[in-house]
Amino acid sequence: MIIDSVDLDAVSAYKLLIGSIVPRAIAWVSTASGDGVANLAPISFFTAVGRKPPMVSLTLQPRSDGALKDTLINIRETGCFVTNIVTLPHADEMHRSAFEFDSGIDEFHAVGLEKEASEVVSAPRIKDAPISMECVVDRIIPVGEVLDHVVWGEVVRFHIRDDLYLDRGRIDTAALAAVGRLAAEYTLVENVFTTPLPDPLIDVRRGRRMSRLDGQPDGWSPIDTGAWSASGSTLATER
Repeated sequence: MIIDSVDLDAVSAYKLLIGSIVPRAIAWVSTASGDGVANLAPISFFTAVGRKPPMVSLTLQPRSDGALKDTLINIRETGCFVTNIVTLPHADEMHRSAFEFDSGIDEFHAVGLEKEASEVVSAPRIKDAPISMECVVDRIIPVGEVLDHVVWGEVVRFHIRDDLYLDRGRIDTAALAAVGRLAAEYTLVENVFTTPLPDPLIDVRRGRRMSRLDGQPDGWSPIDTGAWSASGSTLATER
């Protein structure tokens, strides 16, 4: 299949991108409005973009109704955000924080999470997140024709759970139980390898499909339900 991107609308292109670029790390972004209302949003268009100073980037799509997300509005207003890393014990709260809540709702309270004060920025951290990064805005870049925005943030404080911080400044990634994003689903990072692997092992796994942890049938996807939207938000408010 060869697809000319000029023929794609934003939703169609988004489906191809999120199904091709996998797995994606999830930035569970906490912000606060100028009035102090806390917001949470999982952002999977997320990566590191610099080392000195350490820098991360977020790409935010608009809400399903075309308006800017509270996350972007808060970042513009306060000049800061916190990137919390998602692990398996928080997967459900992370997913529920993708609901399109009204702007006046404290989303920590809505999904049942406790806040922890940051040291430098006004945005709160997620109390039990194993890794959090306090970020100040470096730049905000409009992208394309549909109100997407890239945010670059300088990491000014790392908060790392003590048992994850190893000698020589290394993080024990095997103990993290990190959760990543596939297309519209999630994946648990639970195996690790270096190359080369033995050919028999590769042959055994060739063509093997992922195993599901949630009991859904093979091939099922939230993209085929009314809960999914190309904004990255979850539209259904009932589980």
